[in-house]
Amino acid sequence: MTDEDTLNALKTAFTFMPQPVEVNRFEYGDDADRILAQVNFVREVLVSHGIDPEEVAGEINPDTSPNSCY
Repeated sequence: MTDEDTLNALKTAFTFMPQPVEVNRFEYGDDADRILAQVNFVREVLVSHGIDPEEVAGEINPDTSPNSCY
C-alpha cells in the first residue's frame, strides 16, 4: 500500500465521521469527548498533509456534494 492509498483511505473514512458540531452528549453520551478528539485528530492529520477537511467529501463523492455558490 502506498502513502497515497493510505491517505485516500483516511479521506474516505473521514467522510463517514460526524462533523465536530454534530458531536454532543445527547447523541454520543459519555463518549462525546473521545469521539470529538478522534474527529479533530483526523482533521489535523488531513491538514498536515495539505488537505482541506471541508473539501474531502466533495473530492471522494463528487456526485453527492452540493454545488458551490461562488
